[in-house]
Amino acid sequence: MVSSDQRRRQLAREKFERQQRRREEARRRSRRRNSVVAAALAVVLAAGGAVYASVQLTGSDRDDSVDSAADGAASPTASEPEQSPEPSPAIDAKAAYTLALKTDRGDIRISMEAAKTPRTVNSFKHLADKKFFDGTKCHRLTTEGIFVLQCGDPQGDGTGGPGYTIPDENLPSLGKAGPDGKVTYPAGTVAMANTGQPDSGGSQFFLVYKDTKLPPQYTPFGTMDAAGLKAVQEIAKAGVEGGAGDGAPKKAVTVEKATVSKE
Repeated sequence: MVSSDQRRRQLAREKFERQQRRREEARRRSRRRNSVVAAALAVVLAAGGAVYASVQLTGSDRDDSVDSAADGAASPTASEPEQSPEPSPAIDAKAAYTLALKTDRGDIRISMEAAKTPRTVNSFKHLADKKFFDGTKCHRLTTEGIFVLQCGDPQGDGTGGPGYTIPDENLPSLGKAGPDGKVTYPAGTVAMANTGQPDSGGSQFFLVYKDTKLPPQYTPFGTMDAAGLKAVQEIAKAGVEGGAGDGAPKKAVTVEKATVSKE
């Protein structure tokens, strides 16, 4: 017999899939429209970049729902804002960096290697320097099927982002997917959430507190220290609001301050 929780998750997945189909069709229509407009404005574009920018702008459809996993859990995703350009490179691409999250549930230090994920590290440095993450909530915890705490959304509801996207990086390090199309993200891994489409990461990321099987499509860009992993595990131990396996953490988590420093 299907439990009420299982039925609720099934309905949520079906709703998400319908939303994704509608959004994909809207994106296709938008791309076709933009290509026609861009061609018509070719002469104007040569005179200046402002018109080109207006043609390329699309609305954010960042939705922190996720792909369906075989066990019924939803994978970490986010939205795909394209309103502004990715920040220019401003880091040492050969150096190691530390993303330090000071939260009201304990400090989490994340080691990052710019050589493996230069554009992801550069984006985090850019956003942290602008205090983008300060005062934001970790809005989503999953305790069934996949085991992650998701953070980095300024809206606090899974719909926010920085106004640009960054490309996927370091995916080959995840190894070859198994027959189920998934790989193991080990406990302690920190990876980018996305829309489920390639190169659609923004600011949302997830902290893996227990080995988790997911498709190899989420950029692994860092590793938590032991104290940080323990802090996330304590948050997970308290569970999800309403007793479900996917939702806001019962122990609300706020990132009070985020900094990125070169090691």
